[in-house]
Amino acid sequence: MALEPNDAKHALQIQAGTEGRKAGHKYELTLAKEITDFNKKKVSSNSIPNLFRGIASKALISKVLNYIGWNKADKVEAIALGALATAEEGKKWLRVHGVEVRACKSDILITAYKGKQIKNVGVSVKQCNNKTPTNAQLYFTTATAFVQLLRNNDINLSDNGLIAMKQFCGDIGFRPSDDNTITNRLTDPRRFFWEEIDPIGKVELENIFTTYQDKITRLLLQKAYLNDPFIPELLLHKTKKKEEELEQEYALYSIDELVILSKSYSGFNKKNYRVRKGSYKDPEGIEHEAPRFGIVQMQRGGQAQHPTQLQFNLKAGYFYQI
Repeated sequence: MALEPNDAKHALQIQAGTEGRKAGHKYELTLAKEITDFNKKKVSSNSIPNLFRGIASKALISKVLNYIGWNKADKVEAIALGALATAEEGKKWLRVHGVEVRACKSDILITAYKGKQIKNVGVSVKQCNNKTPTNAQLYFTTATAFVQLLRNNDINLSDNGLIAMKQFCGDIGFRPSDDNTITNRLTDPRRFFWEEIDPIGKVELENIFTTYQDKITRLLLQKAYLNDPFIPELLLHKTKKKEEELEQEYALYSIDELVILSKSYSGFNKKNYRVRKGSYKDPEGIEHEAPRFGIVQMQRGGQAQHPTQLQFNLKAGYFYQI
């Protein structure tokens, strides 16, 4: 039976006692606590730039109130949800406002109260603890699951498109090493590169990324789990590591803003690159195509644990460029 917290502070105690101990979610838990503890007086909205230095919790409260169209609120509180998706078996739940949450794309849920009105706003939180910005993982899935996500949202992709994506990811049965007609391959035999995938599927995928760029960007930002009750409507990104809290820099957008800015930055395109490290370095003169659209980059995961996963990232330093 799911444990139902009495209030936001109780929910944070539950989180601190289970998932919140994990280092990867400590920041989200701390941020949620700061927001909940901020309510010493009625909070008001203020104009917040997309890129700012200062205290994230205070800026987030203002951004939430601006987003929902309130000048002020009687109370604002938050709970951390990001740890639920990676929690140990048996702990993948929390009952929030009467809703059982097992996995959520929002890392923090902020609730604002004004009189009898209650508004919930989900926040996706990204953080970089390096001295310079790095790519931020946006969506990690499989070729099949990604194609199904598109189909579930009325973006029709043929089986050629699915085959092409499986080739790009290196799914078993769709690798160069699985094709007996391919001999003396000079590049990675574990996967096909973008320029090598099924030509019909490749054209179809590129047309879809061009035609539905805004919709696909939004899906990647908001849709990761089926029946997600609190999809993110804002994104907070700690841009790089700073020792002083007041010098810490953040990027803060509504998802609507980010989708528009991403499209304005760039449409679908491909960038040439070479594999220079690892077991399968490219021979001299060999280049590959890296597909991308807006601030979103797409690649084969290639990690030891999940080598054939499909990974979407936010471009390093995108907040300085859009």
